[in-house]
Amino acid sequence: MFTPLLDALLFFTVTTPLVNLLTQKGASKKLVSGYASFGLALALLLLPIFYMEGFTQGKVTTPLLDFSVPPIGMCLEIDALGLFMALTFLIIGLIVSIYSFRNIEPNQGLIGYNTLLLGMITGMVGVVLAGDLFTLFIFWEIMCVSSYALVAFRKEEWAPVEAGYKYLIMSAAGTATLLFAMSFLYGLTGTLNIAYLSESFAQSEGTVWMYLTLTLIIAGFGLQAGMAPLHMWLPDAHSVAPSPISAVLSGAMVKTAAYGLIRVLMFVFPLMHGAWGITLAIFAIFTMFTGNLMALLQDDVKRLLAFSTIANMGYIMLGLSIGSLRGLTGSLFHILNHAIVKSLLFLSVGSFVYRTNTRSLKELAGIGRSMPISSGLFAIGLIALAGIPPLNFFWSELTIVTACLEADMLPFSVLMILNLALSAAYCLRMIQTIFLREATSISKKATESPKIMLIATIILVSLSIVIGFYPSPFQDVAGNAAEAAFNRQAYIDAVFRE
Repeated sequence: MFTPLLDALLFFTVTTPLVNLLTQKGASKKLVSGYASFGLALALLLLPIFYMEGFTQGKVTTPLLDFSVPPIGMCLEIDALGLFMALTFLIIGLIVSIYSFRNIEPNQGLIGYNTLLLGMITGMVGVVLAGDLFTLFIFWEIMCVSSYALVAFRKEEWAPVEAGYKYLIMSAAGTATLLFAMSFLYGLTGTLNIAYLSESFAQSEGTVWMYLTLTLIIAGFGLQAGMAPLHMWLPDAHSVAPSPISAVLSGAMVKTAAYGLIRVLMFVFPLMHGAWGITLAIFAIFTMFTGNLMALLQDDVKRLLAFSTIANMGYIMLGLSIGSLRGLTGSLFHILNHAIVKSLLFLSVGSFVYRTNTRSLKELAGIGRSMPISSGLFAIGLIALAGIPPLNFFWSELTIVTACLEADMLPFSVLMILNLALSAAYCLRMIQTIFLREATSISKKATESPKIMLIATIILVSLSIVIGFYPSPFQDVAGNAAEAAFNRQAYIDAVFRE
């Protein structure tokens, strides 16, 4: 119906509840987790099998849905940018699914959890492969509805329900804003197909309606990205969700909003870069300071990491705002690096919570003695988050800073470097608390986390180290994705050939 990748994800999402029929007849409920993990692994395997030319040669393909033809109809359009994002989402989704084997117990609603997790990953992949804004909106809603339920997954507790409701209200407002913007685009051009929109606005001068639409686009996607001052939902939702879901939310899902900004701004409004570039840069700086300063004040470790995500989304938006190939390469490279490191950190904290049932940094003091492996992995993630070479964060942050300097944006480079120093401060504070502080009564009783949870975390640590020591191949892949964002004509031609 769609593509082999999306068809596989949709199939496993729909059929995962049916596995419950087997579990009711005596099979292990862990079979459900294994089935979900197998579906994500298969989807990850399908990427190089069917789409390697998109990565290596920049080939753009346009699978049309049976009932529609552009410019009015729906389609998917697969290029290096969408494939790069889909690869990132599937890697994080698979690792989180493996981690969930032990972190989510069968009596906690394993069937619903895995179905919603697959649904969220499916929605995210569908968003980045959509060739028109209507298809993007449909998959966006699949992603959002699944994430609302996962934030409030532990419904017997009040905090997750409250955070899920808050997230629902604010995200629905952002979604309505995007839908309103799409209605303006359709009214101006008669289409929602991205290629046709790009062609329609190729020579257009900015009008009042275009500026209004641009404002709505930035606000709608910015809210989901955690852009300050629209970030209020993010610390609550990311801190109270189950730790594997926090990893997906912070590591992957907020990146769909960054993708939406990249796709629409670079393809539909490239001639208005003078307007949206400086606007996005100012919001990026505000977002960085909001995230990092608030992170310095937190005792709840997951809430601290959530504010750190807000700050890092600021770095990504700054790279996009520059409007250069190097700047966008830095943003995309940072999307990959942040997905790996932030997932690593949330899964590590999940191990702490699994053994101690607390998220308080004060109560976790000294836990490095009782959980040395989990704490060591957590410390590596914090060193990476602090931007200390040679781990992976250093290279993408360096790319964004140097792109600012090349674009004569010295003040923005200085402000980003200041924020990197703030980030290093709370990372070193956490390392000092976990390893050097006197152990509390809670942390003394902790034992090492289960092996399957350690394996998932070790995979992420290995990726961080490999990218840190050998950044060039990964930066090249991010560069290919960035080039696809600048090669609008190839994207347009792929649709017009159909």
